[in-house]
Amino acid sequence: MYNVRQFILPGAIVSSLILASFGYSVMAHVPKLTSAAEDQQLLAANESASELDADQQLENDVNSADNPPQCVISHNFPADVRQWCSQIMHHASKNKLDPNLVAAIIWQESGGNPGAYSQSGAVGLMQVMPRDGIAASFQCINGSCFTNRPTISELEKPNFNIKYGAGMIAGLMQKYGNIRDALKFYGPMNVGYYYADKVLNIYQANSG
Repeated sequence: MYNVRQFILPGAIVSSLILASFGYSVMAHVPKLTSAAEDQQLLAANESASELDADQQLENDVNSADNPPQCVISHNFPADVRQWCSQIMHHASKNKLDPNLVAAIIWQESGGNPGAYSQSGAVGLMQVMPRDGIAASFQCINGSCFTNRPTISELEKPNFNIKYGAGMIAGLMQKYGNIRDALKFYGPMNVGYYYADKVLNIYQANSG
C-alpha cells in the first residue's frame, strides 16, 4: 500500500465562489476554479494530462490487450468501480499513483458511472469540469476558468476521463506536495479538508 503522507510541502488557493452540487458527494458545494493560466500550468506539470491526441490509441491498447494484467485494485471496491480496473491501473502507473487511490476517487465522484454529470457541469467517472456546457459560463480573472480543459464528449469516454483525472491528481500532488492537499484542491472548494479526508477514508478502508 502506498504511503499517502509522504509529501509535506504546503499549497495555496486561487479560486472563485459558484454555488453548485457535485457528483456523488454528500454535501452541496461549488467547483474549484482556477485562472486559465494556472490551470494550464497545472496540467503541463504532468505529461499524461496534456497528451490528449494519443488517447484513442491508449484506449485501443488497454481494451485490446491479449493478456491484460491481473487487477490489483482491492476487491473491497464495488464491481461498478472495479470494471474499470485496466484503465485505472494503466493511468495510475503512468502517473505514479496507487490504483486504489484512483479507484477511491472514482467511487466518491461517480460510483463508477461513466455517464455521471453534476449540476455544476462536471463529467464522467472522475467528475472533471469540461470547457463547454455549463462550465463554459464560469469566469475567472483572466477569462473562462476551464478554457484549457477537454470537451464534454471527450470526458464521456471512460479511458480518457480516467487518464485526465489521474493526470490532474498527479499535477496537484506535484504542485501542493502531498495527497491530502491534492485531493482538497481536486474536490469542491470551501469545505476545507472534508472532501480530501472522505476520499482518504475510502482509500484507507478499502485498500487492504
